[in-house]
Amino acid sequence: MTNAYYRGQREADGARPFVSVTGLRKSYGAHRVLDGIDLAIGQGTVFSLLGPNGAGKTTTVQILSTLIKPDAGDIRVAGHDLARQPDQVRAAIGVTGQFSAVDGLLTGEENLRLMADLLHLGRAAARTRVRELLDRFDLTAAARRPAVTYSGGMRRRLDLAMTMVGTPRLIFLDEPTTGLDPRSRRTMWQIVRDLVRQDGVTIFLTTQYLEEADELADRIALLSQGRLVAEGTPEQLKRMVPGGHIVVRFADPDGYRRAAGHLGATSADDAALTLQIPDPGGVRTLRRLLEWLDTHAIDVAELSTHTPDLDDVFLTLTQEHPTQEHPTQEHPAQGPITQEPTR
Repeated sequence: MTNAYYRGQREADGARPFVSVTGLRKSYGAHRVLDGIDLAIGQGTVFSLLGPNGAGKTTTVQILSTLIKPDAGDIRVAGHDLARQPDQVRAAIGVTGQFSAVDGLLTGEENLRLMADLLHLGRAAARTRVRELLDRFDLTAAARRPAVTYSGGMRRRLDLAMTMVGTPRLIFLDEPTTGLDPRSRRTMWQIVRDLVRQDGVTIFLTTQYLEEADELADRIALLSQGRLVAEGTPEQLKRMVPGGHIVVRFADPDGYRRAAGHLGATSADDAALTLQIPDPGGVRTLRRLLEWLDTHAIDVAELSTHTPDLDDVFLTLTQEHPTQEHPTQEHPAQGPITQEPTR
């Protein structure tokens, strides 16, 4: 599918995107990192950008967050032109990176107050905002403990709370649950959902956990070697790749042999009395299978269905990139941003 196809789909939807990217390109010497990317992200949604290492994800985030300049492309964030109004864009966004920006020697409360001071909130407004965020992110009891004593999940919550001090309308959320245990991971997922539902925040999510994108994202885009290769809802992407099937284990050899001659199985295991039957999706194939088994009085010991997941989509539609996006630009030094601190 081409970028023109995606543009047509968005125009047909009629919704004005909160983030709009058209023809984004970036090269380092002869190495083209981004090759004409088009994106549209709706307000109050979670958008996830996925792709192999070196596909262009980091470069895309760095450009949209004003850290580096593109070679070409039209970009608008929260109604502001990124090239002509970078300060207004910075005032509308927050960045929560993969590596925590929390100062371990400061308490949780002091970390939040530091961010409020950088944002020039004023003493009274800062006190109110810090109290709100400590309560919201379940950090009140630990507010006066040094952050170095926090668990991994608490540090990630504090990091995100620091981003929220400035009430950003768009948050770039990079690898939010790396290293967290399953309970802490699900807590972070709920916090992200609440930010979208209660605050109307737009989330730009990058993650290596495809389950996380499946759980959180309203729309997902796949990058491969600097090009957009697919975009849609998680369910739409799953329907783009083949591989759905039904596995039936039969109760006796006779039933297995009778079914093997009629069901068009793609694979069979005589020893386990198991057939794998292709399923293009939906419930029609399963319904017909169950009706056939019932009509012919064939007993089944076990039946399971498999539909393609985002792992299948990722492996089918993306390609490995031989190099990093650019060795000197993967994590550029970030100088101070003078208008509004970007977190």
